[in-house]
Amino acid sequence: MEPHPRLTLGGLLDEALMEGARVISDHADSQAPVTWALPFAEVMTRYDDLAATVVYARPESLAAKPSSMSSLAARGASAIIVDGPLPPAVTREQIPGDLVVIEMGFPIGFSALNRLLAERTLTQEVHVMRYATHVHQSLAGLLHRGAGMSMLLREVSALSHSPALVFDARCEVVAHNGLERTALDLLAPPLRERLAEREDIRDHHDAATLTVPTSDGDWTCTVAPIRLGKYFEGWVAILHRGDRPGVHELAQHEVVASQATAIIGSEMLRQRSVEEAEERARGDFVQALVHGGFGSEYEMRTRAGYHDIDLDATFAVFATRTSVSRTEGAEPQADRTLLRLARYAASLMPRKGVRSYITVLGDIVVVVRTVRGTTPAEVDEEVREYAVAMADDLTARGHALSAVAFGAAAVGATQIRESYREARVALDIADRMHITGAIAHQELRSFGVLEQIADTERSRQFTSDVLGPIRLGTELHTILLAYLEHGGNVNAAARALNMHRNTMLSKIDRLSRACGCDIRVPENQFTVWLALRLELLDSLGSSLAREMSYR
Repeated sequence: MEPHPRLTLGGLLDEALMEGARVISDHADSQAPVTWALPFAEVMTRYDDLAATVVYARPESLAAKPSSMSSLAARGASAIIVDGPLPPAVTREQIPGDLVVIEMGFPIGFSALNRLLAERTLTQEVHVMRYATHVHQSLAGLLHRGAGMSMLLREVSALSHSPALVFDARCEVVAHNGLERTALDLLAPPLRERLAEREDIRDHHDAATLTVPTSDGDWTCTVAPIRLGKYFEGWVAILHRGDRPGVHELAQHEVVASQATAIIGSEMLRQRSVEEAEERARGDFVQALVHGGFGSEYEMRTRAGYHDIDLDATFAVFATRTSVSRTEGAEPQADRTLLRLARYAASLMPRKGVRSYITVLGDIVVVVRTVRGTTPAEVDEEVREYAVAMADDLTARGHALSAVAFGAAAVGATQIRESYREARVALDIADRMHITGAIAHQELRSFGVLEQIADTERSRQFTSDVLGPIRLGTELHTILLAYLEHGGNVNAAARALNMHRNTMLSKIDRLSRACGCDIRVPENQFTVWLALRLELLDSLGSSLAREMSYR
């Protein structure tokens, strides 16, 4: 079963009603579609588009306004049908070059012409509906039998007698059928560009036909957007190489593409649900790895086998905190956004034999990635290269204030927990110190030394004695940090805080009284700096310990 061809100007002239009609203009497009007929008097009182419309005119009406033919041509009319001989007042020179003018051998009347077109249009619509139902049933039957994307697209190609492909929402090829790899590589990039230019097509459900030039010739592409509810999910494209196909073939392609979107969209949704379920399971496993949450090595290796993870590989652990808003009631959307960022990160720098595993812990995206290098220098270079790429990708996606932190490479899965701890400490320090980009735990050497003593009562007592009432998160704490970060330069600290210099001097006096020492003295500045660092490391350690003990 195939769709009934749309009525064309050539087909209209073949109708019995049109016997004796002849084209008297130089231009005649027999393939021009014809759907409606409108009387001349009604058309001239409006200014709407006349595509696929023939205009019926009495000879005397046309003789009164011969210049109106230019307006009809500009508005896209398929033809003007003169119900009788062309009046002598209308010369061939007055007929626009792109307008088809037909004169009737004998009058037929507007009612008869209008009834003929209505009957043909209704017949065509019924045939299209029947064919659309046939296409839908064929594809739906495959979907219900669990045929999968490849079989569905093969059926699309069989129904349309043409190659076909599916793009996802990012215009990446999901599946294709009937295309050689070289042809696909030539066609996909320019087709992506055309689709990006035509956002109007994406916002509607109707199919559209585009001509896409390539270095190996032109392709005619009938594309239909895949929309599930209000969400855009991708494209179904039916392809024809060479000369533009006929009206009948294009109509067939439009029906098949339009019907395929719902079925293929459902299959994409099913695949995504399966992938997300597997991803959640892998994410739980990765969380257990970074938190050291396995009861035994046997349990760890059993679950690793299910997820196809080589526990004896060398791993690098990366952590970043993203600026995703978590307003009340929007937590699920924020979680999806974080997970999408994690997927983007995992897809960076694809290399043979290298795999990335992701999880999201609160507002932190964690990537555990296998390392291919064998020497320490190769491992360090590979890890840093990926961290830089991840930071650049976050910046490109609007997270310009993000830092990507990483710890020492983990040789074997049992060291992942320590590598994650180092990455988290480095990340929190980078956030507090406003460091962006790739940052290694090893680079924070001074913090590494202090970390060993921060979690002691003696350190906490020292911090309390020096800082006194100055608590983390207060205005005085912020001012003290800015003053020390600018090396005791009052003017620089005031500018950074957008504060008047005299106000800054007043705050410094107040800080000195709170600390019990003049913080303008270099020795005292070092003491306060040390207390602040120990306080920071102690709070980070406590927070991390709570996270890693919760499972």
